[in-house]
Amino acid sequence: MSRRLSVLMVGLLALLSGCGFHLQGRQALPQALRVVYIDAVDAQSEFAQALRASLTASGAQVVAGASANVTTVHVGRDRNSERVLSVSARNIPTDYELNYEVTLDVRGQGRELMAPEELSLSHVYSFDERQLLAKDREREELLRALARELAGVALRRLSSLQ
Repeated sequence: MSRRLSVLMVGLLALLSGCGFHLQGRQALPQALRVVYIDAVDAQSEFAQALRASLTASGAQVVAGASANVTTVHVGRDRNSERVLSVSARNIPTDYELNYEVTLDVRGQGRELMAPEELSLSHVYSFDERQLLAKDREREELLRALARELAGVALRRLSSLQ
């Protein structure tokens, strides 16, 4: 029985590796992104902090200033917005949509490595006025999660640069 299980496990691993499956984790960055400067309008925004952490976790050295041998990731627009989706019979909002959008471009080695691209994510959440503090906290957490997710999308895009 254990031989059958071993053969089955090896077969499953071969199938998974053949389909391109790999565990989420560190992104392999191109050589041009080994030393990076993040030029953001708001360097302390949720997205800028998440992008800095993602780049560092992937092996990039994030520096404090731009220079000739440093690749610059420019965050042109970094904003979030909220939109009411539905209201109750008493005209009180019950559902909101949170949007987070950024615009990125990359310059390095004296040339443009990535033209400006807009990335955006959204999430719908419900609102209950009787739980105002909890729902406000939920909104803040959702914005942080959207920023981290958007930083992951940006990192996957950056990892595909040549």
